[in-house]
Amino acid sequence: MLKVALSLVIFVFCLTNYAIAANKQNNTGDKSAKAKKLLLVSAEGLADINADIYKKDKGIMIDDLRKDAKRQIIEKAAGVFMESSTVVENYAVLEDRVFSKSEGFIKNIVKESPYWVGDDGFAHLLMKAEVQIGEIKEALKTLSKAQRISLIKELGNPKISVKIMARDAERGDDIAKERSAVAENVLKEHIKGFGYTVWSDMENKANQPVADFTIDGEAKFKVLRHTLPASGVRLEKYVLTSWSVRCLNNHTGEEIYFNNKVPEKKSWATEDLATKEIGKMIGSEFSADFFADHLQQPGIIYQLEVMGMPDYDTGELFKREFIGLRSVLNVDFRNFNANGPSLYEVEFAGNRQNFTSIVNDNIIKPINQKIGTNSLKLIAAHGNMIQIGFSTPRKSAELSKKLEDLPPSALSEASPERLKALVKSDEAKEKLAAMNVQLVADDSPKSAAKNAIKSF
Repeated sequence: MLKVALSLVIFVFCLTNYAIAANKQNNTGDKSAKAKKLLLVSAEGLADINADIYKKDKGIMIDDLRKDAKRQIIEKAAGVFMESSTVVENYAVLEDRVFSKSEGFIKNIVKESPYWVGDDGFAHLLMKAEVQIGEIKEALKTLSKAQRISLIKELGNPKISVKIMARDAERGDDIAKERSAVAENVLKEHIKGFGYTVWSDMENKANQPVADFTIDGEAKFKVLRHTLPASGVRLEKYVLTSWSVRCLNNHTGEEIYFNNKVPEKKSWATEDLATKEIGKMIGSEFSADFFADHLQQPGIIYQLEVMGMPDYDTGELFKREFIGLRSVLNVDFRNFNANGPSLYEVEFAGNRQNFTSIVNDNIIKPINQKIGTNSLKLIAAHGNMIQIGFSTPRKSAELSKKLEDLPPSALSEASPERLKALVKSDEAKEKLAAMNVQLVADDSPKSAAKNAIKSF
């Protein structure tokens, strides 16, 4: 009997230790997961097949293809924190401090295609990898203050609307709730303390909230009444029975935070004092970094519809063009429809601010520049849906030949430094010239003025 009891004690002791160890491991894992946030990125590596060094040793070409693909993956991931034009303007600094250090940022190569040699004079290799996005952000922070100011995206002040409702817990749910101006004003002051903008909770013409975030809360009160026997004086105290809060990202519709609390027994002499405390309690749930981190998301998935796609093969060629573009993290060709919209699911880097400009400048223009006509036009961009119209006088076979014979449209937005490192032969230079791609930076006053206005 003693042996059985002793065995039971040992078993419980071991089980307890195992549970404690597992809990510690889970907590450590949670912290590690937060610190090592991963971003999945697809990119295309290129190599000039007519370079003399590659003619002598194909192994060097394959190594350079992989290196270029990894650089493009890091460049895309860095695009989460920078505008595409900023990457080009500061490429030399970024290449030295960030892009060249792919081994430290890429955790895992998820997928790699066999390389192939195209009719465009380049060898190609597609790669998909998991990137430690937090490490890239930390690397950008190591740059000088002047460099950081010019590099990090200007997200602007998040616009936050506030709505706090209060009601008597003793009344039924059918009683109309009332907004608490006192609680809302306290919460607004807390938000303004971050330097952020408090916005009205009104909606635009499309019935969409104007603010970036909405904080929505509700508090329930109970009034305790007591009459002193000796004096007949009637006392009232306000007790908070429960409160709830949530925060909604109005761009994505995601409920990014929610909480319900039943507070400890506290009472206040007046209703105003109680609601003022509610504003403080709800405000304590949010920090400045909370909004900044959610506003600057690593990537946003959009449904991209292309009207007028001539055939399925052209749709696949467009997918390849999308993969190479800096603003596109991932793309999937979901559906082809010759008589309607062909559907792509595209994950874009960065946030939604000026998103129509990003689509027009970084998606449509590079592909149009390669095709040689304004075949692609932005029709609409609303919510998570983008509609692009495609029309060309070229026949399907002629269009496919154009897409296959010329280098990827991504090179039309590449920096002069990357082009110089990539293009090693006259044949490749001629191919790029056919796309009106400059191998040196345009330092003309006209170009400088245009870039200054665009980046302002």
